[in-house]
Amino acid sequence: MFAIEARKMGYRVHTYSPDADTPTGQVADIETSAAYDDLDRVREFARSVDVITFEFENVPSACVKAAAELVNVFPDGDILHTTQDRLREKTFLSANGFPVVPFRHVTTIDELDTAVAAIGLPAVLKTAGFGYDGKGQSKLHGQADLEPAFAALEGRDAILEGFIDFALEVSVVCVRGQDGSFADYGVIENQHANHILDLSLAPARIATRLADEAVEVARSLAEVFGYVGTMCVEFFVTSDERLLINEIAPRPHNSGHLTFGPCISSQFEQQLRAVCGLPLGSTEFVAPAAMANLIGDVWNGGEPDWAAAVSDPMVKLHLYGKSEPRPGRKMGHLTATGNTADEAAERVASARLRLQKSY
Repeated sequence: MFAIEARKMGYRVHTYSPDADTPTGQVADIETSAAYDDLDRVREFARSVDVITFEFENVPSACVKAAAELVNVFPDGDILHTTQDRLREKTFLSANGFPVVPFRHVTTIDELDTAVAAIGLPAVLKTAGFGYDGKGQSKLHGQADLEPAFAALEGRDAILEGFIDFALEVSVVCVRGQDGSFADYGVIENQHANHILDLSLAPARIATRLADEAVEVARSLAEVFGYVGTMCVEFFVTSDERLLINEIAPRPHNSGHLTFGPCISSQFEQQLRAVCGLPLGSTEFVAPAAMANLIGDVWNGGEPDWAAAVSDPMVKLHLYGKSEPRPGRKMGHLTATGNTADEAAERVASARLRLQKSY
């Protein structure tokens, strides 16, 4: 989606990934397939472009550092380093006064016992780095869960977080330009299934006070980081209407995919504008919008009925070009607009149901 927006605006795109025939590679002018730790190839890639950005956090810091020796990388590699590790991220947020769940660093079973005594149960034990969509996480209900959960870490650093009985999950997708300008898409409401984002709708159905507060937290965080590019801040909304930051995504985010079409400038166009030093575009929605993820399970009954899904003229289909549908793998999404966010959500959910009766 970033490459599509770049090509629309006349930019040439060179993508770097360990894989070939990637969704970006299918749109880009040049696709380099090489390992992230092949720093000679990384530097060769960097010499061929004017600016670099990335689309997910699990890029080794050494790769970004090597590229930054030769060309500007946005967001900054130090931001990537902070956000790709839950412990570093939570420590940074806490040290700067941002609202986060209680947490403790865990490297031994004794430290886990101490952390549980301090935070209480239930709690969630997570690997510190390289986890997403619920991977590397174990919920602890009682003392009997501690040893199996710790063993599952297989020696990796971990973080214990207090379990939040939240009322809602929301996100703020925002963008900050090189000149410090800031824009946001308001607050997006998110629903998950099996730890994977299932449906997003905008605007979120929360109090105006909370929505304003969430945007201000995102703005403050972008300023503290000196951020350049698109960023997503994920929040828990507690039952007593408090906001707690769950995670930061230093990139365009799945919950912001509903901006691709229903907004004047999508989160991907904003990323392009920011990293290329252009003025930011409008974040205005043409109408309330919703997005439903399409994961590999949709293909369980064979080829989905795409015509049935888009039989509603207010529904749009976007498939990413991934070759193999697998359970839990994000293969594409549907978006819809409506007079209200509820109407858009109902429309897009109905369209997805039409793809496959068992879905």
